[in-house]
Amino acid sequence: MAFTVRLLLFSSLFLLPVSVFAQTNSSIAVGDFLTATAANSSPWLLPSGDFAFGFLPLGSNDLFLLSIWYAKIPDRTIVWYANRDNEAAVAPKGSTVNLTANSGLVLNSPQGEELWKSETIVGVVANGVMNDTGNFVLQDRNSESLWETFNNPIDTMLPGQTLERSGKLSSRQSETNYSKGRFQLLLQEDGNLVLSTINLPTNFANEPYYATDTTSGTVAGSEGKELVFNVSGYLYVLRENGGKYNLAVGEVVSARDNYIRATLNFDGIFAQYYHPKNFTGNVSWTILWSEPDNICQRITESSGVGVCGYNSICTLKGDKRPTCRCPTGFSLLDPNDLYRGCKPDFIQGCKEDELSGTKDLYDVEVLTNIDWPISDYVQLKPFTAEKCNESCFQDCLCAVAIFRSETCWKKKLPLSNGRVDVSLNSQAFIKVRKDNSTLPIPAPQLPCPDEL
Repeated sequence: MAFTVRLLLFSSLFLLPVSVFAQTNSSIAVGDFLTATAANSSPWLLPSGDFAFGFLPLGSNDLFLLSIWYAKIPDRTIVWYANRDNEAAVAPKGSTVNLTANSGLVLNSPQGEELWKSETIVGVVANGVMNDTGNFVLQDRNSESLWETFNNPIDTMLPGQTLERSGKLSSRQSETNYSKGRFQLLLQEDGNLVLSTINLPTNFANEPYYATDTTSGTVAGSEGKELVFNVSGYLYVLRENGGKYNLAVGEVVSARDNYIRATLNFDGIFAQYYHPKNFTGNVSWTILWSEPDNICQRITESSGVGVCGYNSICTLKGDKRPTCRCPTGFSLLDPNDLYRGCKPDFIQGCKEDELSGTKDLYDVEVLTNIDWPISDYVQLKPFTAEKCNESCFQDCLCAVAIFRSETCWKKKLPLSNGRVDVSLNSQAFIKVRKDNSTLPIPAPQLPCPDEL
């Protein structure tokens, strides 16, 4: 039974006092199990109580996510979750996760259907252990690791965790949708750590929009061996020759006093966060550093569609996270998701303009320092702003014209990789249909008698 749902995490459901967590032993015996049942669900805790493994409720429709989260902070930030075939292993109420000797962790629906299990186990599981690092480990009777969440990351790394070559993090689709998103962090076989967009539903990666360039060069052994997040909170690419490429020079906070994580966000930003362990009042996660500096501009044609999707405009917020908006005459493809792109609220095209029966169809909205660097089909130079506007206005193929430096670029739908760039000193002329009307649907054509 597969579930594809928009996962709305109700923070009020997470504000459970730590006292409801009955189990504080970090060792889990074969045969132990958890059941997905709202407030009565007691997760497996590590001794410090910092992390919990169990079911978190998703919205108000009796669905749960098998996950690991920070147990002592109000928003219960998830650092790992069960994922199967690029979809979150969403479990209905009454589902159980069992620790078995031969298959490790097995998640079953109330009807007994297998929803997820830990990867193939070579050996016999003797017990499970929740480490203070937030790592859930399946061990044999010699305490050797057979499977662990640190070796199967989703979108987050924790101090003490490493990523080997070909290891990757995959973003979720949105803040509340845990299915595989369209960004990935990958330590390539050549040692280069890269951020790329993915052309879903395939795993095809576009050209990186960020790279450490830790490949073999003039210095022997300079290629990256692994991505290390050490227990002190430093994140770096360890080279074959023992050298280090630090992802953030000089940026560190105390791992003793703070929770620290590195997450590939749904919007393609890879960031390191910290949250004080001891706090009062309303305290949230703080960004220590992030890459890239400006994702609105870093994702180019070779890097894939921009973070905001088609026909949208990307703007950076103060924390270097992108936000998206639709230009006038366009609306969101998904009203609940700013990052899915925009659609025109009117029909535009040569045939449509002909059938409208009037020449006075459009207004023009003028925006400054906005560009869609892809999608142009003609370049006019030298030109003036007035001529650029007029040329697009009279061209039934033209949706937007961009003018700067005596050059006019005419563009057609869909508009790609839109962004704000104050350095452009440009004007964007956007055609907006006055009546937002749609054309009548023509009557179906009846077949000719000799076709019957």
